[in-house]
Parts: sequence; structure tokens; C-alpha cells
Amino acid sequence: MSALTAHLPTTRSGRGLALGAAAVAWAAAYWVNEQLWDLVFHDLLAMDPDARLTEGLHFFFYDTAKIALLLTGIIFVVTVLRSFMSVERTRALLGGKREGVGNVAAAGLGVVTPFCSCSAVPAFIGFVAAGVPIGVTLSFLIASPLVDVVAIGLLLTLFGLKVTIVYIAAGVAVAIVAGWSLGRLGAERWVEPFVFETRLGGQVIDSTAGLTFDQRIQLGAEEVGTVLRKIWPYLLVGIGVGAAIHGWVPEDFFTEYAGAGATFGVLVAVLIGIPLYSNIAGILPLVGALHDKGLPMGTLLAFMMAVVALSVPEMILLRRVLRPQLIGIYLAVVGAAIVAVGYLFNLLLA
Repeated sequence: MSALTAHLPTTRSGRGLALGAAAVAWAAAYWVNEQLWDLVFHDLLAMDPDARLTEGLHFFFYDTAKIALLLTGIIFVVTVLRSFMSVERTRALLGGKREGVGNVAAAGLGVVTPFCSCSAVPAFIGFVAAGVPIGVTLSFLIASPLVDVVAIGLLLTLFGLKVTIVYIAAGVAVAIVAGWSLGRLGAERWVEPFVFETRLGGQVIDSTAGLTFDQRIQLGAEEVGTVLRKIWPYLLVGIGVGAAIHGWVPEDFFTEYAGAGATFGVLVAVLIGIPLYSNIAGILPLVGALHDKGLPMGTLLAFMMAVVALSVPEMILLRRVLRPQLIGIYLAVVGAAIVAVGYLFNLLLA
């Protein structure tokens, strides 16, 4: 038995209280994370909050802690839950003829989970490991950063009902179509094998049927340790890249080469957006400023989608669980869909 389960109380009520206390501690750590780094950089170190160095350092430590907490919480919960349900049964429920329905459901779940692209990766890993078809899970990965309730409210305030409805429809459609298309390719073969393995006590087990409560808790704890050990270098590099480029956009270049009348304006906007890293709430003020400079709305929607759904830090994180072939296909399929949306809506919103 692991050190974790050895320290659990022996009674059912005691175990419930211990796990409840752990959940409260996790939630508290997640809640104070941003305030903690505000205190460190703005108050204790007295660094200028508006300086690029301060923003970059704050972003790095805050996002690293946030994603580590999400990895810990989501992987633990999903692993324990999946111990009650076999991978084969999950695939049977969400795969095959019902995969299209699964893509729609996954995109809907993404809309109500306000994750940035990197924050959605822990849930993506957990869903894939639980046996959810890769195409269905990719629909969630695309929709979660692309369309959320916060973004909807901000879009409505800044651009009105028409643009908001167009963006929601386009974002959900991209998530469903791209996820379904990737699922049709049999993309599971490009997922790293460790994601599908279930280990207990360091040994791969074929079935979770008949496990005790302590063993299920041990399974969750060991899975958290396994994933964190495998992904932490990619986490630090990915967030480091995000911190270095956080908030930087070559506005003059953007206006010149992606402005009204530029034939390849949408493509340029998407290529500029991919290296950047921000959630949709963070990028909307810039989109508003560029709109005021006369950039077409379709071009701006495509730029916004590329920033939040195809960021370089997200690809670095995904590389630990997905092979380069799938990452390349993912970028190509989602990128092409976003470019098409941009050109389409430049026509519709002209």
C-alpha cells in the first residue's frame, strides 16, 4: 500500500473527511494562486505591475502553479472515476456511431469550462486516459479556450449581438468538425502509450474491477505522480515560452499586412496568432484596438481563434502526450478551419 493510503483514517467517515480536507486545501491553493504572486512581485519586490519583465515573471509562476494544480486535481479525480468504468466501456459509449454526438457534447462541455489552451491540457490527458475517443477529446480541447461564457459576455459588450453569435457558431463548429475529422483518422495511434496504461504499485494492470477503496485512491495518486514526472519539463518550457511572448503583438506589422484589402490578411493574422499565448479575455482588448484601426472583423476573429486555440505553449505541453504526426495534423486541420472561418466572415460581415 502506498504512503498516501497508509496514512488515511481506517473508518469510511474518517476517509471521507480526509479527502474532503484535501479537496478544500486544493481549492484554497488554486484560489490564492494569483493573489500570492501579486503579493510577491507587486508588494514584496515592489516591481512595476505594468513592466514587461514583471508581467512575464508573474505569468510564468502563476500559470505554472495553476496548471500543476489542474494536473494534480483533474488527473486524480478522473483516474479514480475511471477505475469504476473500464476503458472499453467508455469507448463503447462515446465511440463508433455515437462519436459525432460525442463531439457535440465535448464541444458543449468546452464552452462551459473557462480554460485557456494550456489549462485545458490536463482535462484532455484525463479524458484520453479514461478511454474517451481522441476525436471527441480534441473537440473539447479546441472548444474550451475558444468559446466560454466570459468570452461571450465580453464579445457582446465590445462588438454586439451579431458578432457574438457569429463567433460562438464558428468556434463550436470548428471544434466539432475538426475533432470529428481527426477522430476519423484513427489518431489514437499517435498518442504516447503511457497515457493508456493503468498502473498500480508500479505494475501495469489489465482491469480495475474489484479494486478496494484504498487501491483506487492509490491508483489516482500514482497516476498524478506519473503524469507530473513525464510532463514537468514540457510544462516549464511551454509556460516559459508563453511568459516570454505574453502580451506582445507587432501591431504595425499586423495592420500593414493583415489590414483591409490584404489578400492574405486572414492567413497572416492566423500565423501571427499561433506563437502568441493568451486567453480570450486577455486578447479581446487588443482585438478591439485593431478593429478601431479598420481591420476586417473576419480577420480579427481568425486571429483571436489562433491565439487561444493554437498557441505554441499548448503544442509544447501536448507534445509529451501526442506524437509529432498528430500535432502537425491538428495544427493543419484546425488552422485551415480557422482560416476558412476568417475569409467566410469577412464576406458575411463586410
